[in-house]
Amino acid sequence: MNRFIAAFVGRSRTVLTAMIVVFFAGVASFLALPREADPDIDIPIFFISIAFPGISPEDSERLIVQPMEKELRSLEGLKEMRSTASQHHAGIVLQFEVDFDKDAVLANIRNKVSQAQAEIPEGTEEPEIFEFNTALFPVLIVTIAGDVPERTLFTYTKRLQDLIETIPNVLEAKMQGHREELLEIVVDPDKMAAYNIQYHQLVSKVSRNNLMVAAGSLNSGQGEFSIKLPGLVETAQDLFNIPLLGDEKGGLVLSDIADIRRTFKDQSQLVRVNGQPALTIEIVKRLGANIVETTRTVRAFVEEARKHVPENIKVGFALDQSTVVDRALSSLRNSVLTAVLLVMILVVATLGVRSGSLVGFAIPISFMMTFFFLALSGFTI
Repeated sequence: MNRFIAAFVGRSRTVLTAMIVVFFAGVASFLALPREADPDIDIPIFFISIAFPGISPEDSERLIVQPMEKELRSLEGLKEMRSTASQHHAGIVLQFEVDFDKDAVLANIRNKVSQAQAEIPEGTEEPEIFEFNTALFPVLIVTIAGDVPERTLFTYTKRLQDLIETIPNVLEAKMQGHREELLEIVVDPDKMAAYNIQYHQLVSKVSRNNLMVAAGSLNSGQGEFSIKLPGLVETAQDLFNIPLLGDEKGGLVLSDIADIRRTFKDQSQLVRVNGQPALTIEIVKRLGANIVETTRTVRAFVEEARKHVPENIKVGFALDQSTVVDRALSSLRNSVLTAVLLVMILVVATLGVRSGSLVGFAIPISFMMTFFFLALSGFTI
């Protein structure tokens, strides 16, 4: 140890130069390192959500949960499996060992769920698999509130969502509180009876006119041309013109016996901001992105878009995680400066200015070395 210390003392200029270089490299690393509110940690828990509108809890357990459990229990590394059967829904929570391989486990889960789908009843919606990662929680929530028609609120929120999703550091901008739009067909029973049309015939006609048909291609010898059949309902006018009955004198279309109008699905969630109806946009940043820069950019985009929003619609922010990060970093800087000041006062009073200066500067240099090695290792703050 004495030889080691003597080597450094004998090369004081080299050591001081190296300390200065490391210090400024640490400062540059501290300024460049991405800030995050939560660490990028893969939690060994997955959730499988399976929806079946109208199914009872008993049937959900018997027809959905049990076939899924039968396939999933053979997953390698599975530690615990918990299932919940409820009205319209079935949910399965899978917990694995801590040393799991996320990509391999996720691929195996998808494979097992695909195998189990052959045994669950038709009409079940596509199962959704969710993984848990604290770094993928929302870092900012944009609120759009106002006592205006629901469609107006949805239109402005959708425009803002599309704008935010263009930001490179934003992984996802998820809208909450909205209802999915749909076209509602209100049939006149008297007209159906007059034309002798049954309900199952009506449903069959609409379903058959809303199919994706793979038409293939045509090879003429001089080239190959793809063939497209317009089989999907894309606009309201497509529904109006669906033929029901026809002959050489004319035909009956859907709009002749039904009223077709735009509406929303039934309300399943409710959002209020200061007592007014509202929609929210949850901002999830990309892994490794700087939370401070991301929220600052989102705020700038929202402020620019706010100029084109009517005065009776209020755009605001909630749950800004970057403020927590800023407070933590400010506390860190204040603590370092306080420590340097107190140490230098004590050491200078006892050992002199030179020794006190060396000891005092050792504290920030140690911190900057830490940030320098964090940057080399690919970590974030």
